[in-house]
Amino acid sequence: MSHFRPSLNKMQAYQPGEQPTAGETFIKLNTNENPYPPSTRALEALAALSPEALRRYPQPFADEFREAVAAVLDIDRTWILVGNGSDDLLTLLLRSVAASDRPVTYPVPTYSLYRTLAQIQDAPTIEVAFDEAYNLPVSGLVNSAAALTLVANPNSPSGTRVTNKVLSELATQLEGLLVVDEAYAEFATDNALALTRRFDNLVVLRSLSKSHSLAGLRLGFAVAQPEVIAGIAKVKDSYNVDAVAARVGTAAIRDTTHTQTNIARVCTARSQLASALNALGWRVWPSEANFLLVQPVDLDAGTVYRALKDRGILIRYFNEPMLRDKLRITVGTNEQNAELISVLKTIVVDPDSG
Repeated sequence: MSHFRPSLNKMQAYQPGEQPTAGETFIKLNTNENPYPPSTRALEALAALSPEALRRYPQPFADEFREAVAAVLDIDRTWILVGNGSDDLLTLLLRSVAASDRPVTYPVPTYSLYRTLAQIQDAPTIEVAFDEAYNLPVSGLVNSAAALTLVANPNSPSGTRVTNKVLSELATQLEGLLVVDEAYAEFATDNALALTRRFDNLVVLRSLSKSHSLAGLRLGFAVAQPEVIAGIAKVKDSYNVDAVAARVGTAAIRDTTHTQTNIARVCTARSQLASALNALGWRVWPSEANFLLVQPVDLDAGTVYRALKDRGILIRYFNEPMLRDKLRITVGTNEQNAELISVLKTIVVDPDSG
């Protein structure tokens, strides 16, 4: 006999990317971490953390980090809600908006956690397919008449970005809440932050995981009009952001020079990696994130993934519709990318060679 809800028994748990175990050595290009270290100011803030900061409960709204975000982005603090990573904020949004009679819609393929979070809430999901170029299916999303519409922008796993004009068209036509998940926005040519001033039904999510090299810290934030922020905040945990994350994140987000330098390095490497993969004859989708979606030519994508893993390189393979013939590759350092291409050249010749 199960002790869980029937819907929970039926659902599949979200599957994160592989994490090497202790003692394993891989070139890790599968979970979109930034290949460069965090800001030295962030590391100094971590080292200087007082025992008192650990003894006491943190500020319920991570005030220190909230003020830093407000200053860096020139947004009033009442427009900001901080979370334990953007995944926490997605959970809060689903918890506050979705229900069995309040469906969730999103384009696919995209971040599969959306489906999992909706299922946890017993909310119906309406998945609307992208076309081959990953153009946003605006009419399909609008016709879903959902309480919550989720758009990852840039999208994962494609890396493609929807323009603010298209997002504005979508927000105008929706009666429900539109969430633009900008986990990779710092690597893109534009973002949707300004649209939050125009649309009271629009929420933008940001994360420090990729852009600030702090995936292990778990820190993100939402930006929306104050009435929306206040509604989401009603369902958050009492202390959803710990004192360590708030202090280190504050130092990191204020060090804009370090962040922009690393982002520029990643974007340059992204272009070079795309060119090298194109030279292998592979299809590469245009990316505005820190990864590339690619389609091997005359090779099975799953076979390539396994061959790379056997040779000490992890990339992401999604064994699901619309993605089984594709791979997602995180942009690494120049040295890591060069090793990847070198190994891929041997696989192209003989995928079964040891």
